Amino acid sequence: MEKQGKPHSPWGENDQIGAMNYVTPEMLVRLFQGVKKGRIYDLSQVIQMGAPRIEPFMPPYVMSMWTTAEKTRKLLRGTHVDALGHFTIADEMYNGHSAQEAIGDWGLERLGIEQAPPIITRAVLLDIATYKGVEHLEGGTVVTPADLEGVVNKQKVSIQPGDAVLLHTGWSKYFMTDNQKYVSTAPGLGEESARWLTAQQVAAIGADNMTVEVVPMEDEHRVFPVHQHLIVEKGVYMIENLRLDDPLKEGVYEFLFILLPVKFKGATASPVRPVAVI
Repeated sequence: MEKQGKPHSPWGENDQIGAMNYVTPEMLVRLFQGVKKGRIYDLSQVIQMGAPRIEPFMPPYVMSMWTTAEKTRKLLRGTHVDALGHFTIADEMYNGHSAQEAIGDWGLERLGIEQAPPIITRAVLLDIATYKGVEHLEGGTVVTPADLEGVVNKQKVSIQPGDAVLLHTGWSKYFMTDNQKYVSTAPGLGEESARWLTAQQVAAIGADNMTVEVVPMEDEHRVFPVHQHLIVEKGVYMIENLRLDDPLKEGVYEFLFILLPVKFKGATASPVRPVAVI
């Protein structure tokens, strides 16, 4: 773990948007000018009853004003983005804030999802599964820095500051077809590969699985170390349960990425409908 300080954000003690600071107005102008075909790909799963979630880490998100106890246990999350207040290292949150001080009776008083800006940036879609020659990686497979470098070279793409990097592992084939398998294990980032990506100054990282990081974790004594590094240490947004097959069918690896978190006051995450535009 990196040494924490107050503040440790390079953008100052009042920063609450993290790595989205890498995305500049000039970058956005270039991105919109690069849209040539007017094609839109929906990258989200359907939010519905019976979709997979990890218990007890993901309590049900109840949208209605009423429900029965039995139905509440079946409510699930779909595609969502984590707020920068979603995780801690011990008591410490992003930018050196104390969790004890930041968490109030009605949710987060700092770093809630309402602080997240619209995530509009360039995205790079890395097809890890095809690079490894499989339909999908097996559960527990660690995506390594060598894998990331290999896919970048094979696809002839580059990762630039402010990018969203999206990982296709093929694991989404089990979403709503075998939910128990989908949540009990997953291929995903290891800690070294997460650090390789943050060294590229990315703004967000997403994947077609429940956690972005590998499950089970590499060290059984550490819980969600990739979440800790990305969110707490680097302020990088994590996007989970993506559906990435459509752009890959047409060989689309780079695009304008648009994701708008809903401004739920004090919430630690938000359901989203991200899209790719080319």
